[in-house]
Amino acid sequence: MEEMNRETAEAAVAQETAEDKTEAAAVEKAEVVSETDKEKETEEIGTKETMEDYSKELEASFRTIREGDIISGSVIDVNEEGVTLDLNYYASGVIKVEDMSKDPSFSIMADVHVGDVIEATVVKRDDGAGNIQLSRVEAADVLGWDKVQKYLEEKTVVTVKVAETVNKGVVAFLEGIRGFIPASHLSLSYVEDLNTFVGKELEVHVITVEKGKKKLVLSAREVLKEKEAEALNHRIAMVVPGTVMEGKVESIMPYGAFVDLGDGLSGLVHVSQISQKRIKTPSEVLNVGDTVKVKVLNTKDNKISLSMKAVAETAEATDAVDEKTAAKYSSRESIGTSLGDLLKGIKL
Repeated sequence: MEEMNRETAEAAVAQETAEDKTEAAAVEKAEVVSETDKEKETEEIGTKETMEDYSKELEASFRTIREGDIISGSVIDVNEEGVTLDLNYYASGVIKVEDMSKDPSFSIMADVHVGDVIEATVVKRDDGAGNIQLSRVEAADVLGWDKVQKYLEEKTVVTVKVAETVNKGVVAFLEGIRGFIPASHLSLSYVEDLNTFVGKELEVHVITVEKGKKKLVLSAREVLKEKEAEALNHRIAMVVPGTVMEGKVESIMPYGAFVDLGDGLSGLVHVSQISQKRIKTPSEVLNVGDTVKVKVLNTKDNKISLSMKAVAETAEATDAVDEKTAAKYSSRESIGTSLGDLLKGIKL
C-alpha cells in the first residue's frame, strides 16, 4: 500500500513539473513574439517616417518658385538685419529688415517671433548665398488691399497703432498699408493735442478704400459710437416698465417733451401723455428745466416712452382709496370716554 502511495505521489510531482515546463515555454515564446512585434513596429514607424520625408522631398523637387510669386513661410530665425523663413523648399527664404514694413514704429525684434507665418513676394530666386530673397512690403501692396477691402465690407473691428501725426490727423498702418485717421475720427469728443495718440493702439473701422489712389481711411470714432450705443441699450434694457422716475425737461418739441432721467438716459413724453386735460403743444404746461415725475410705459426699440398723465392718474386713484378708507372708519357720532360709553356696545 505504501509503495502504491509513493508511486502516485511521484506521478503527481512529475505531472506538475511537466506543466511548469510547458507554461515557462509558452511565456518564453510569447516574449519572443512580443520582441519580434516591437521590432516590426519599429521598422514600420521608421519606414513610415522615411516615406513621409521622401514625400516632402519629392513635393519640394516638383515645386517651382518664380520671381513675383507670393509665398508663405514660417519664421525660423530673427535678427536685427532681417528674418529667415522655412518655405518647405530646398532653399530658405530671407527678408531684409527694410523689406519687412514701412511702418516707422515697426520693430523687427519686438514684432516678429519664431513660428510666425509670413506672406511675402519673391524678389530674387537666389540672393547670392543660396537663399530666396523676399519682400513683405511688396506682398502688402497686393494682398493688403484685398484684406482691407474685406474689412470694409464686413465692418470688421481691427486694432492699429498710431505711428505719427500729420496735418489734420494721424497715420497708422494696417496690413502693411499706410492708413489715415482724421482728427475728427479719433475720439467722440474734440481732440486738442494729436501727439497724445502717437504710440497708442486704437480699435478702428475701415471707412474708405481706394486702391487706385492708394487711399485708406480709418475711424476710431465709429467703433466708440458702437460701444457707447451698446452700453446705452443695456442701461435702457434695465429700466422696468411701470417704474415712476423723476427727471428734468431737456427739450420741447411740437409732438412731445424729452426728459433727462440721468445716467445718460432720456425718454419722450408724447403730447398726449403730458396732461389729463387736452393740450395742443407741450409748451402750454411745460418749460425746459422743469422737474417732473414720469412713469415708464415701455422701452421698445431701445427708446423709453414716458407718461406724466399716468403718474397723475395713479395719484388720483391713490387719493380716492385713501378717502374711502378714511370714510369707512370715520363717524359723525361723538365718542364718550365714560365707563358706560365704553361698555354700551358690549353684550353680556
